[in-house]
Amino acid sequence: MSNSYATTGSRPTSRWKRFIKSNLLTFLTVIGVFGGTTLGLMLKNSSEPWTQREVMYIQYPGDLFLRMLKCLIVPLLVSSITSAIGSLDLSMSKKIAFRAIVYYFTTTICAVVLGIILVSTIRPGAGHNVGSMKGKAATRQVLTADTLLDLIRNLFPPNIIQATMFQFRTILVPPENATDVPLQNYKITSEFTEGTNVLGLVMFSVVLGACIGKMREAGKPLQGLFETLSEAMMIITSWVIWISPIGVFFLVAAKLLEMASFVEVLGQLGWYFMTVMLGLMLHGFGTIAVIFFLTTRKLAYPYIAQMSQVLATAFGTGSSSATMPITIRCLDNMGIDPRVTRFVIPVGATINMDGTALYEAVAALFIAQLRHIPLSFGHIVAVSVTATAASIGAAGIPQAGLITMVMVLDTVGLPAEDVTIIIAVDWLLDRFRTTINVMCDALGTILVDSLSKKDLASTPNEIHDAEPHELVELRQDSNEKE
Repeated sequence: MSNSYATTGSRPTSRWKRFIKSNLLTFLTVIGVFGGTTLGLMLKNSSEPWTQREVMYIQYPGDLFLRMLKCLIVPLLVSSITSAIGSLDLSMSKKIAFRAIVYYFTTTICAVVLGIILVSTIRPGAGHNVGSMKGKAATRQVLTADTLLDLIRNLFPPNIIQATMFQFRTILVPPENATDVPLQNYKITSEFTEGTNVLGLVMFSVVLGACIGKMREAGKPLQGLFETLSEAMMIITSWVIWISPIGVFFLVAAKLLEMASFVEVLGQLGWYFMTVMLGLMLHGFGTIAVIFFLTTRKLAYPYIAQMSQVLATAFGTGSSSATMPITIRCLDNMGIDPRVTRFVIPVGATINMDGTALYEAVAALFIAQLRHIPLSFGHIVAVSVTATAASIGAAGIPQAGLITMVMVLDTVGLPAEDVTIIIAVDWLLDRFRTTINVMCDALGTILVDSLSKKDLASTPNEIHDAEPHELVELRQDSNEKE
């Protein structure tokens, strides 16, 4: 009797221990976000304004964490996509790609439409003074056509090694001794700017993977190389992400110290801030959840609950690309087929920016309201199309949306300098929209995996059927036996 009682009495404790052990990293990351916020507010209110050097010292551990994550992006992206595509036949690759692109296109359009409905209904820019909202931002004058053409150019890099470090972009130079010249008449030049050309690497990896799959037996040695490299990158990722609570803690604290006055900023841009936040929440937990349910007949919220560590990291870093290794590891642990995860997540981190699309549509119409510029239905449609294109062209790095905002403003006929109006709250909104972007990518992967179950079952792959941690355990066991 006593033994039975002891056994049943110990079970809840054992379950709690397993629960805490399996979710320890998530708890630590969430604590890092709230702890960084608390520290930042305490330091900000405890002394005189902090110098740039002092902020740099506080942000230093967070910068090291970001550098580690970014270091993993290129080898993880290339090896993951190549091994995932190589393990599938071409017809299966086409089906997965088609489902992923339809999902991304649908959710992006929904995000833009939702943003336009909210900003047209709430009208956050009505009754405000433009002059009191100026800030500083670096802008680049460019036509919408140039941005879209650069997007396609970057799909086909002239040098794959160069693509790991630089990406192509068009530069418009005004004619000498000329004023009031339209952008269409500017001199066209180009340059390679620092930053990984993710689109080019994705395209190369997809083609290489398809080629390896077509080679069948002859391509197996090369397929094995990329599979082993992918597994090695995931193991290194599992080491790095244990530093994420510390990195997120210092990144958030430093960002709060950089702000002039959080209360004053929200007073000026409060309605705009709340409109974007409402749109992001409705899209992430409403629109996406409905699409997910209609497609899979499953609720999205239990899956979202399992992504808390991923979402906290996305908020802390403000970069969907930097969060990509952690997202892949989380989905692997959730039992999603790695062949789908390693294809859909890198593509999504590159082209699926729902939060950015919504934010840019709201920002453009908000600035037009501030300027008292009435917009016709045609203008609103143009904003929708341009915001969608701009979100695809936005890099997966912090505050990349500010650059693409210029082409959205150009569509409405607003000066590029008006980007400075929203710069004060952009850093915070950027973290929220990055979190929504990452969540949409992860749910899209689960959705595509659910739709592809039968197809994936017809092309089994022994290596990909096991999760990364299971592979490590199996290999350790085999080594011990030997």
